[in-house]
Amino acid sequence: MRTFLLGLVTGVLTVVVGLAAVVLVAADPGRPGATPQPGAPSRPLPSPPTDLRRGETWLQAVTLDSSAVLTSDGGFRDVHATGQDVRMTSSGLRAGTLRLVATLPFDAAARQVGRGVQLYAAGGGKAGVRRTATLLGRQVQVRATGTVRAVGGQLVIEPETVDLGGPEVLDAALSATVRRLVTIRHTVQGLPAGMRLTHVEVTDGGFRATLDGTGVVITG
Repeated sequence: MRTFLLGLVTGVLTVVVGLAAVVLVAADPGRPGATPQPGAPSRPLPSPPTDLRRGETWLQAVTLDSSAVLTSDGGFRDVHATGQDVRMTSSGLRAGTLRLVATLPFDAAARQVGRGVQLYAAGGGKAGVRRTATLLGRQVQVRATGTVRAVGGQLVIEPETVDLGGPEVLDAALSATVRRLVTIRHTVQGLPAGMRLTHVEVTDGGFRATLDGTGVVITG
């Protein structure tokens, strides 16, 4: 995830800075050959932060939309990133506030959780959890459905229904034990300091996650 954030945000800011430079040069009336363009008066540039150092670049607001982002750690779909009070320094990037909204596919989330867990959409905004466990000396496939929430920065799935594929009496007798096996409390790994999961919901393609942070620092 850290690689994902660094590549995503740094790449976007590089493009934004480049485009801004092109626009400023093209609009400079003092440039030889430039032709003033009629139109509404341009808005004045905002004042930079008083602590902006020489060589640093400050961006008031940055927005990015990407259909997919792929790294060695996994993939994300339908990414939307917004940053405020962002500055690029010689040591990396710092954002006053940063929000990322992206879909984490079920298979990618399952690999992060591990333990042989399979995750899927169970309908009605709920997630399904499937895994094989040893109960009473035999291998049993456990299936559960539950509501997904962001709790304390973690992705949490608490089962509301549990099915062992056997008699209801057996399901009831082992319910407490089985519920622990299919309860998911997962911390999104690799986030830079200041970023955390604040909201998550289930879609057909995976978990639609919102990550928020303040004072986020990303170094190369």
